[in-house]
Amino acid sequence: MKRKISKLGLAVLFIWLCCAGVSAKPLHHYVFFGMDREKINDKLFLETSIFEGAQVAYSWNQLEHGKDEYDFSSIRADLAFLTSHHKKLWIQIQDVSFSEKYILVPRYLLRDPQYNGGADRQYRYQDGDEEHATPGGWMARRWDPAVQERFRRLLLALGKEFDGRIEGINLAETSCEVGETGRLFPKGFSFEIYREAIIANLKALKRAFPKSIALQYANFMPGEWANGKGHLGAVYKAAQDAKVGVGGPDLLPYKAGQMNNSYHFIRDAAAMVPVGIAFQDGNQAYINPKTGKRVTIPEAIDFAKDYLRADYIFWCTEEPYFSNELVPFLRQHRPYARERVTHPRAPSDSGAASERFTQQHVGDRR
Repeated sequence: MKRKISKLGLAVLFIWLCCAGVSAKPLHHYVFFGMDREKINDKLFLETSIFEGAQVAYSWNQLEHGKDEYDFSSIRADLAFLTSHHKKLWIQIQDVSFSEKYILVPRYLLRDPQYNGGADRQYRYQDGDEEHATPGGWMARRWDPAVQERFRRLLLALGKEFDGRIEGINLAETSCEVGETGRLFPKGFSFEIYREAIIANLKALKRAFPKSIALQYANFMPGEWANGKGHLGAVYKAAQDAKVGVGGPDLLPYKAGQMNNSYHFIRDAAAMVPVGIAFQDGNQAYINPKTGKRVTIPEAIDFAKDYLRADYIFWCTEEPYFSNELVPFLRQHRPYARERVTHPRAPSDSGAASERFTQQHVGDRR
């Protein structure tokens, strides 16, 4: 009799565990305003209840004017405004630009020799032709120990004031374009050093923000494709070990570049850490390879929910898409847009999906 009860108890426990692994949880919708923080007073955003809050990007040089001279007044103002309208704030720390005009690190990093310039150029080039590369923006010297130390101090200062008060905070994407041959490498840069710097920075973010969600945007890593050298995989493993969320731009269902790189890592991580994915300006024009047509809002949401298993979507504000398509759809289909199925952790089935996309798409990153 005891043995029968024991077997019955085990059976009940097994069924309970299986059922507990699959449950409906909300998918959180935020609006990504980028650095246009004044737009958080947009009436349509404030009056659309499915939007739980705003993701606002703040540049490093906006938050630190001089060494240890922090100015968080913009964050305080945005947090107070959003709170008064029953919305939440999500911070993105921007240390990289995609325009030659903008260098987003504090001026003292640029002037003091110990920081080796503070920032370095990214480049644009076609088909591996690094000889004819053109400037493509600036990035903080994330791999430089002296610059890293200053960045970590910024994170600690932010965490001291805002941890637990904001919904989350993410670091900018890991992707950077400095070529592969070494011709365009900045001083002190190597793919391995860069990887270790990204890992160190995401751990520093978690130490600074143990309460709010800490998340690393990890889309591509320089010097490899499809995790060929293990760099992107190492970043995702480190994030999971540190309980740091993962995700990134862009939300492009079944796009070869993303399927070969970050998407399967995001999917695999979703059972262990928070996942956030950004539907950014221009994503609405993407052609879904499954349909041959412009991606629809349901297709984007379904991919985020069912493939990526995302917790957060950060929507673009590009007009007229935002006002004419996105907001009306989300208002009309709120229950569908909110529900997310949480899947139990199981052996990954994402490898097969990734293998369907061949190396002929190696240049198809964006």
